[in-house]
Amino acid sequence: MTNRDHLSQRTLFWLLLTNVAILLPLYDKAASATLAIGAICFLWRLGIYFGKVARPPRLLVTLLAVAAALTLALVSRELGLLNALINLLILGYALKYIEARCRRDVRVIVLAGYFLVALTLIDHQGIGYVLLLAPVIAINTLTLISLYLETGNISRQGQLTLKLLLQSLPLALLLFITIPRLPPLWMVPQLKSATTGLSDTVGFGDISRLTRSAQLAFRVTYEQQRPPAHSLYWRALVLEDYDGKHWRQSPTAQAWQSQADTRHPQRPRPQETQVGERLDYTVIAESSGQHWLFAMGNAFSDTPGVFNMPDYRLYASRPLEQKFQYRVQQYLHAPRQQALSEAEYQRNLALPAHANPRSQALALQLRQHYPEPAQRLQAMMRFFNHQPFSYTLTPPLTGPQQLDDFLFETRAGFCVHYASAFTFLARASGLPARMVAGYQGGEFNPQAGYLSVYQYMAHAWSEVWLEGQGWVRFDPTAMIAPERIEQGFDSIFSPEDSYLANTAFIGIRTSDWFQQLRLKLASLDYYWTVWVLGFDNNRQQQLLNQLLGKITLSRMALLVLGVMTLALGYIAYSSGLLRRPTSLPQVDKDFRKICQLVARKGLQRQPGCGPQDFITQMACHFPSCANLISHWGEQYLQLKYAKLTPHAWQQAQQSFHQLTRQLVQQLSRSALAR
Repeated sequence: MTNRDHLSQRTLFWLLLTNVAILLPLYDKAASATLAIGAICFLWRLGIYFGKVARPPRLLVTLLAVAAALTLALVSRELGLLNALINLLILGYALKYIEARCRRDVRVIVLAGYFLVALTLIDHQGIGYVLLLAPVIAINTLTLISLYLETGNISRQGQLTLKLLLQSLPLALLLFITIPRLPPLWMVPQLKSATTGLSDTVGFGDISRLTRSAQLAFRVTYEQQRPPAHSLYWRALVLEDYDGKHWRQSPTAQAWQSQADTRHPQRPRPQETQVGERLDYTVIAESSGQHWLFAMGNAFSDTPGVFNMPDYRLYASRPLEQKFQYRVQQYLHAPRQQALSEAEYQRNLALPAHANPRSQALALQLRQHYPEPAQRLQAMMRFFNHQPFSYTLTPPLTGPQQLDDFLFETRAGFCVHYASAFTFLARASGLPARMVAGYQGGEFNPQAGYLSVYQYMAHAWSEVWLEGQGWVRFDPTAMIAPERIEQGFDSIFSPEDSYLANTAFIGIRTSDWFQQLRLKLASLDYYWTVWVLGFDNNRQQQLLNQLLGKITLSRMALLVLGVMTLALGYIAYSSGLLRRPTSLPQVDKDFRKICQLVARKGLQRQPGCGPQDFITQMACHFPSCANLISHWGEQYLQLKYAKLTPHAWQQAQQSFHQLTRQLVQQLSRSALAR
């Protein structure tokens, strides 16, 4: 290996730092064996850096790579194809890292590092991760710079790194604006199908567990004035099957979902001339690993990849592994399903045999006293309001007859308890009813003008089908805790008792200044999501229309060529390619003239040889001119390095020029000493 290929200690240090910075964000993607091999490689490299161990033989590294690839191939079905490929790249990166011997190896490691950063951004596209990975990219680039600027200090290497990254921004911005938005070429599998938020099976304790989570569920931006808080019911799941303990989706709804990609279930859009007012808004759903989306009332979406299900839900064609933005049109006064088929009618009346006999008796009593459905439902709502029910996150346990115990014994529960009981009473009294799970309320951010809905706002309510009206919402929770609906979750339960109960520094997290900071950071993340992650084909077309007026192939080509020309021109200018050569001072011209003369005589100046050393060599090789050469050299060094006044410098330059003419004459007559 030549000295040119030798890796400096500083490059080895940057390799250590880069290895940790790049692999840490991918820890959730790495299998246990991958993490173990990566840790061993890092410790080995650490030993190499401190000179404690030698580099492993290439044959050993090759055998480890083959063994790792075969192992990943065997477990690829469990990991998923993409995760297996990510693990393979991580292993290749770690193994190449311990065998790095020359510049070529470091270039390969740096290139693989860029790929690993890009893979991290597939799953984590929030602005927090982008700000975290920006220094990682800089350190990776700095590693490459250190190969070619070994003698420079860290400050100079850092400046050059920053300069290169800034020069790359125009090209990155150009590609971001002009490249067509294409759907992903792969599915993004997970190590496990981890999901967050609501489940398609809801029991007494399920939604109450979400109150311990302050995780963001989705954001909403209204195009008109936002509706009042008490009307913010975000439907996600419709649950029609009840087995005495849990509410589930019906087999029909599950069939719609399983065949969504092939049969594309849709329902007709309401006629705006018949339903009147419409509310338009945009929803940005967070990653959940689930398909269901969120909307209010009779909602319709024309966003690609969103199905308008027959039960008035919105359903995504793919699990939400990333943030997903979709548009919603809500028809405020449009009824939902004014006609039921016989199968739907019977399905929403079905109850398990011998379940909750006391509740069934109460329902029959209400039916006898209130034969009209509307009056009967209002009587049920008054029942919850007049009886000593309480709203709590920690309800008492119930026995096998859950609803009987709740309605007549404990009388303390959460929204699921009240929605389950109301739906059961409605069915037992002869009215088709179902339970709906979703979210209620939202936190308005006045700085950015959007609504945030968190997991702890999960809620359940009932829908009852009435002749001529379709499905009508009834929320018995409003009878027990009306402030929960009017003012939000925080009006009932403090953060310390719910979603912040298991977190540290509760006092700080509930302080006013922390809440203001949280809203500012949330606004920043929102703008990033809207303008960068939400830069879809429609936004791209709008921006290009503003820039070009009319999108044509020739105008697109001119835009690309114009930006590329400006970027490359700046790079060429900053590197000195476009600068006019400056004339050398007379002192340097005279010195170069003597160097060229002695070169013709046979004395070549070697690379790295300083002026003083070369003057000494000339005096030795031309002994007849030694005195004049020494005097000439003293004059030159004085002009180059001594601090002289302008007048003294001018006189010394004239004297040096005369000495140069004399030396030229003598050297021309002298021969090189042998």
